[in-house]
Amino acid sequence: MSLFMIRNAKHVLNLMCFVLIISGGSVHGRRLLSQARPDPNDAAPFARWLVSQNSWGVLSTIADDLGGAPFGNVDSFSDGLPDQGTGIPYFYLTTLDPTARYALKDHRSSFTISEYPLGTCRKADPENPTCSKITLTGKLNEVDAKSEEAATAKSYLFAKHAEMKDWPKGHDFQVFKLDIEEIFLINYFGGPKPLTVDEYLHAGKDELTAI
Repeated sequence: MSLFMIRNAKHVLNLMCFVLIISGGSVHGRRLLSQARPDPNDAAPFARWLVSQNSWGVLSTIADDLGGAPFGNVDSFSDGLPDQGTGIPYFYLTTLDPTARYALKDHRSSFTISEYPLGTCRKADPENPTCSKITLTGKLNEVDAKSEEAATAKSYLFAKHAEMKDWPKGHDFQVFKLDIEEIFLINYFGGPKPLTVDEYLHAGKDELTAI
């Protein structure tokens, strides 16, 4: 390969990386952030940032056919349109998958999200306290398919997961949401941050302060 071709290839690669950055694309499967990471001391806005910037997590339900053992499943979610998160996770699930079936029998559920996929943990291990994680515990409920909430939730989900619109109609995907009752947030040393559901849901965007 000639020196000219090598230089040209490097130029094209650099240009592609630049386009990804300015268009909010992804690098190695990690979505580039649209909001600055809040100060870890501000528990409520930090938790809202962590949820809104992610697009998937581990959703755990109670498996009645496994003796009531917890069953964790990787699920995509959205809590709102990009940069307009509500804090409430919505899911697009089918009863062909055990998660939805379990939830319809026993609504008790928890949803865990890690900061690690965002690429902001630097070299920290995912279990390191400085690499934040949050577990939202509550009830996983199906949203009335004919309601305005279901239509709005679909717009949230499809905005972050475009391929969902083309998932098989015959699989009867329905919108579910997690009604949050408890919050467990680790985003630095010293144990979980005290955070109520009310504080979490009412955290304003003006509280977001970059570090």
